Amino acid sequence: MYLAMRRTLPTLALCAALLSSSAAVQAAPEPSPGRTFSYGGHARQTVTVYGDGGPALVILHGGSWVRDTDWSGWARWFAARGFTVYDTDYRLATDAAWPAQRDDVLAAVRWVKRRGGGRPLVLGSSAGGHLALSAGTYGSGAERIRGVVALSPVASPYRAWVDGGRPGASAARRSLRGSAELLAGCSPDRDGRRCRNRWGDLAAKSHASGANDAPMLLAHSAEDFVPVAHSTELAGAQRALGMRDATVRGEPGNAHGGVLLNSQRLRQAVLRWLRQHT
Repeated sequence: MYLAMRRTLPTLALCAALLSSSAAVQAAPEPSPGRTFSYGGHARQTVTVYGDGGPALVILHGGSWVRDTDWSGWARWFAARGFTVYDTDYRLATDAAWPAQRDDVLAAVRWVKRRGGGRPLVLGSSAGGHLALSAGTYGSGAERIRGVVALSPVASPYRAWVDGGRPGASAARRSLRGSAELLAGCSPDRDGRRCRNRWGDLAAKSHASGANDAPMLLAHSAEDFVPVAHSTELAGAQRALGMRDATVRGEPGNAHGGVLLNSQRLRQAVLRWLRQHT
């Protein structure tokens, strides 16, 4: 029942740009229907595979760690362009606190490798971008992942928590603040050292190791409610540690996450970057 609901969202839900990035996918040759597999025992620990035989691309949806959003349209789009796409779900913050989500992504990447996908590329949106970067920087990320594309990544949930508490913060930033606190399972301003350590662990920058991490392409819009500072801070730390392949792209407008792919310029840049890193 859960999987059927996830793959057949109502038309109205597809119109919500921040909840679904599949709505605006341009028509493209469609590969065979996706095949869904479990990589763990929880109902959300699933991978739906599109395409066959091409370079492996893991997609991690956004949704502020509390919503499951639909990426099946973009998964088919990338599969039609030669990738074997693994549209990956993971436990939400309502299911389990951090680091359960990173653990799920690492488990899914191992599942892809066992299935013959080798070291995959990973594309993540918003909260999924955070998880993609977390997997790409944890330990020696380059040993398990070829490269990360992150669209509006919440690279520092603590920064998002601070931004959401500022006077005049937008509703989107206030909401993200609450989701980040739910993900951490504690509040950084009142719950002690163990909590502060968890918030530190949440930040991709805290695991940066330069050349040992997966190359990364990071993108934000100029008015993104997850500001580009999330990515420039991470990329700067990686370059200081010796990474030569950390690119931050800015796009005009206020698009967030997967909606950034509606820009043909960025869409083609992402496709080109992925192909260069296969």
